[in-house]
Amino acid sequence: MKNSLITLCLAVVFNSQAQQQLTGKVVFRATSETEALAGASIYWLNTSLGSTTDDNGDFSIPIATDQSRLVISYIGFKTDTLTISDPSKKLIHFMREDDSNSLDEITLAQRKKAVQKSYIETQNILTVNSAELLKAACCNLSESFETNPAIDVNFSDALTGTKQIKMLGLTSPYLLITEENIPMVRGASQAYGLTFTPGPWIESIQITKGAGSVVNGFESIAGQINTELQKPFTATPRFINLFRSANGRMEFNGHLNSALNDKWHAGLYLHGNQRNQKMDQNKDGFLDAPLAQQFNILNRWQYTDAEKGWVGFVNLRFMNDEKQVGQVAFDPQKNNSTIWGSEIKTRRWDTAFKMGYVIPEIPYTSFGFQGAYSQHDQEAYFGNRRYDILQDSGFVNLLYNSIIGNTNNTFKSGINFSYDRYQERVDAKNWDRIDRTVAAFFEYSYDNKENFSWVGGLRIDQHNNLGTFLTPRMHLRYLPDPKTILRASVGAGRKAANIFAENQTLFGTNRTINIQNTGGSIYGLDPEKAWNYGLSLRKILLSGDQNADITIDYYITQFDNQVVVDWERPTEISFYNLDGKSRANSLQISFDYAPSNTWSYRFAYKNYDVKTAYRSGFLQRPLQAQHRYFANVGWESITTDKGKQWRWDFTYHGVGKQRVVAQNDNMPSKMVAAYTLLNSQLTRAFSADFEIYAGLENIGNYTQANPIIEADNPFANTFDTAQVYAPVFGRMIYTGLRWNL
Repeated sequence: MKNSLITLCLAVVFNSQAQQQLTGKVVFRATSETEALAGASIYWLNTSLGSTTDDNGDFSIPIATDQSRLVISYIGFKTDTLTISDPSKKLIHFMREDDSNSLDEITLAQRKKAVQKSYIETQNILTVNSAELLKAACCNLSESFETNPAIDVNFSDALTGTKQIKMLGLTSPYLLITEENIPMVRGASQAYGLTFTPGPWIESIQITKGAGSVVNGFESIAGQINTELQKPFTATPRFINLFRSANGRMEFNGHLNSALNDKWHAGLYLHGNQRNQKMDQNKDGFLDAPLAQQFNILNRWQYTDAEKGWVGFVNLRFMNDEKQVGQVAFDPQKNNSTIWGSEIKTRRWDTAFKMGYVIPEIPYTSFGFQGAYSQHDQEAYFGNRRYDILQDSGFVNLLYNSIIGNTNNTFKSGINFSYDRYQERVDAKNWDRIDRTVAAFFEYSYDNKENFSWVGGLRIDQHNNLGTFLTPRMHLRYLPDPKTILRASVGAGRKAANIFAENQTLFGTNRTINIQNTGGSIYGLDPEKAWNYGLSLRKILLSGDQNADITIDYYITQFDNQVVVDWERPTEISFYNLDGKSRANSLQISFDYAPSNTWSYRFAYKNYDVKTAYRSGFLQRPLQAQHRYFANVGWESITTDKGKQWRWDFTYHGVGKQRVVAQNDNMPSKMVAAYTLLNSQLTRAFSADFEIYAGLENIGNYTQANPIIEADNPFANTFDTAQVYAPVFGRMIYTGLRWNL
């Protein structure tokens, strides 16, 4: 995956040694990155000397002997006239969209896909832009994947309403989840961290299947999800989003972005949500969704000096989140030991600093620096059980990028340091530790600019608890013809299992915790290690006015060691190191078809073979459907001159049979029936700046029968809220508005 610092840096031109030529590159700001502008017109004012930019945005034009003013133009962008004082220097120029006439021109252009499959990247990357996020009730990051077949979304338990994501058949702890390529959802935040990033803050999401780049760390076993936030430089100056759902959830988002001068831009992003309505549709005496409130504030500062090659960001954020779950009659102000209840209170501070620099005199050479600190403080009790965790984290990354000989051969290298201090309390026992990592990495890329590229990387980490180890990764891309893309990847990954933070659903049970340690350095358990192998074939069937392609992805994850989470015995949860095989094989076949600029269709089938050697046998992973089906239909009317438009989306999820563990001595492990979920949303844009939307989730009103085991006896040793395979809450209607002020 492109590092976000590098994509923010300014690329320099190809022909650095051209004689009597002015060379340069024309680019523009597009969502999360700087993109080349192909086909721009370049000419000297009042002369016949002209040129155009190529597919990479590069141009070369003879130097005019009697003219120093250069004109750069492109439909939909403001025409710029530059005075060239030193034609020997390479020119990098940013075009700005022309708000006065771009509307009519844009309606004639092809619609940009909301989900983009990379054509030129060596890695298997999907980019989900903000248009895709508007297709559903995307209140936070965990709800941003409902219309994307690459990610599976499930409820994690019957209490908190928290959604858990899976990719390639593995849960989120096996993914590297980053925010602008800084590790974000990890450790203490694994259970609820995806709900801490509001949907309207997200500019785009990059999903990388398989082992990621060594630049981003050693933890990405199944893949990486990187979130790009709104940028003060490009975001709407003032924005308001209001949301209300029938289950009592209310939400407010407000954005304020301003230009302080030509180099500094600042943004303030506010988010608040609340649910104070008690609901118990299945009449089991427990809340179907938590009573909750969250306050979230982000302050971003962006510095851009295009002429000197500097780009930087400073982020400051605070979040406070409170949830109350349990029986409907539970009152936290009263100490009633006969009523089961829970409160989960989280306070989180984040700060990050990033700076990128391109050396103007040295082509294709840049430096990048990332630094971040966060504190995650969670206090929680679940009935008579308690779980508190405090995590302080620091992260520093220094990057250097350049070429070897020519632009066909590039490399990234650097060093990073990470620090995590954990203070955990589980019931009456404390589990405290410190993780420190110092690492160096090198990644080489070759691209013949036609039909073949490969990336090979290696990093070495020295970890105080995991030891010293190497992480190799390799990615290949080959085009037998211009409309067929073959990709292959292989790579290793490691992880320190945070068994309590990653499995907080266990506290919603009365199961006995059994750690069968082997003398390892973390909880007495050895670190996890796995290899991931992947193949991907994409065939472009139609292009131009109609678009169609089919993609087949097959990935194998094999664990050399794994911390097995064993729920197989009804009153016990066991953690132990793998003794045998553990694998996750994933096949996905997807078909995308856009017959016009108004209609789009997306279909997918996924097959998972996910099995682990438990003490009781080599079994399919519980709560993992072997077959999943997906379909999405989207329609958009032609936007009028005044920005009016209708948008409609319909999404189908078919979830196959799943295995649930033994619930008690009379209810052994079994397969539960397949089911279907249907979602739809309708949006009416009254102008380019104002729109309202309404939607239905779980249209068929499908819910899991009796999701809480022993709901009428919550202090029994068989009480369990974690065996959830389907929605707990039924049909839900929501509405909202978006307003660019």
